[in-house]
Amino acid sequence: MSKSILIVDDASFMRMMIKDILTKNGFEVVGEAENGKKAVEKYEELNPDLVIMDITMPEMDGIQAVKEIKKMNGEAKIVMCSAMGQQTMVIEAIQAGAKDFIVKPFQADRVIEAVKKVLA
Repeated sequence: MSKSILIVDDASFMRMMIKDILTKNGFEVVGEAENGKKAVEKYEELNPDLVIMDITMPEMDGIQAVKEIKKMNGEAKIVMCSAMGQQTMVIEAIQAGAKDFIVKPFQADRVIEAVKKVLA
């Protein structure tokens, strides 16, 4: 059975890139959201196996969204994405409950490695 994944990023081309990498590797992308607020709503609606979440977004950032999702489901699996130089935010995201992080620009093998590790 393929694992369902929700992709959250305010840049549509980033969502498209991640979706492309995941679907080519047999994962099912069940939803996309462009900010943290929508991510929380979509998580509740879709209950995906994994969320790939950007940190810096409008309305609600990724860290706040991680906290909200973790309140709904303590077992939620979340992988954060961040641009270079956001180490403090990555640490904050991990403390909030994220399981791993990938750095932009993405390398397909690193995305798949993080996803497989977290879903294992």
